[in-house]
Amino acid sequence: MAENAAAEPTLRDRVSEVLDRVRVFLQRDGGDLELVDVTDDGVVRVRLQGACRGCPMSQITISRGVEAALKEEIPEVDHVEAVPIE
Repeated sequence: MAENAAAEPTLRDRVSEVLDRVRVFLQRDGGDLELVDVTDDGVVRVRLQGACRGCPMSQITISRGVEAALKEEIPEVDHVEAVPIE
């Protein structure tokens, strides 16, 4: 007998959902971020874009904004890393 239960969202799906809510605040200031990777051990890699890319406060945005929001909702997230623009 097949079950019709909906598939559980992946860790990446859950991270992406939270980032979509955080992104609104970054976009207000002319910035944005791109989700690059989510590792099995809870490392989230993002790429800052727009005004966030060269902002001297970007590290604080990553740790106190993006990382804090993710950890609050997704306990599996260990930390967030910014990766450089390619």
